[in-house]
Amino acid sequence: MNLYGVKAIYKFEMARAFRTLMQSIASPVLSTALYFIVFGAAIGSRMGEIDGVSYGAFIVPGLLMMALLGQSVSNASFGIYMPKWSGTIYEIMSAPVSYFEVILGYVGAAATKTLILSVLILITARFFVAYDIQHPFWMVLFLVLTAITFSMFGFIIGLWADGFEKLQIIPLMVITPLTFLGGAFYSIHMLPGIWSKVALFNPVVYLISGFRWSFYGVADVNHYVSLFTILFILLLCALVVSWMFRTGYKLRP
Repeated sequence: MNLYGVKAIYKFEMARAFRTLMQSIASPVLSTALYFIVFGAAIGSRMGEIDGVSYGAFIVPGLLMMALLGQSVSNASFGIYMPKWSGTIYEIMSAPVSYFEVILGYVGAAATKTLILSVLILITARFFVAYDIQHPFWMVLFLVLTAITFSMFGFIIGLWADGFEKLQIIPLMVITPLTFLGGAFYSIHMLPGIWSKVALFNPVVYLISGFRWSFYGVADVNHYVSLFTILFILLLCALVVSWMFRTGYKLRP
């Protein structure tokens, strides 16, 4: 293990984040805080409870997961795309570091930035909404696994993209709709008829459900199923990244 190489990539990516604090940290926190103000404090105070939880508190895990997914994908995809765009990716590929160490540096930095952002969002939410964390170990577990998994997914997007517009296609056209339809603002049991069954085909439902269970002990699906789902997605992303590096897909000139 070339720890020096991993550390160099990790420190470079973290330094880039701290150079753009307004864009990397302040902007997502402010955007999510507006959701807490509008849906949590203003509208939530006038709505009934869902599964015994006030609406303002109920949406906290969903909003946090929405920010978590978006920022994980964005941080990792942009982090690996920039070396491709500038041509420095070939210096990394020729350096004495394995593809596992490259992934460890980039994905580790992206996940770290997302976890810092998540903590700040949780702190911000406390100013607007009263929430509980009944299962802190499970909350941290879901938080870390989701950050790593979707940072890996973002890494794949960054390798696949051959233009800045492609970096935004999947986050905007896939991740965001799946998050909004995944129970971030409601329980899927509230959906009429067959739509509550159709929602189960959305993988984000399981992530939000498991994360919400760690807060309040209520969930749309069993939390072990949620854990299995995120581990399965992580394994799938790891296999895809491994294949991309072994075949040189989008990495060779």
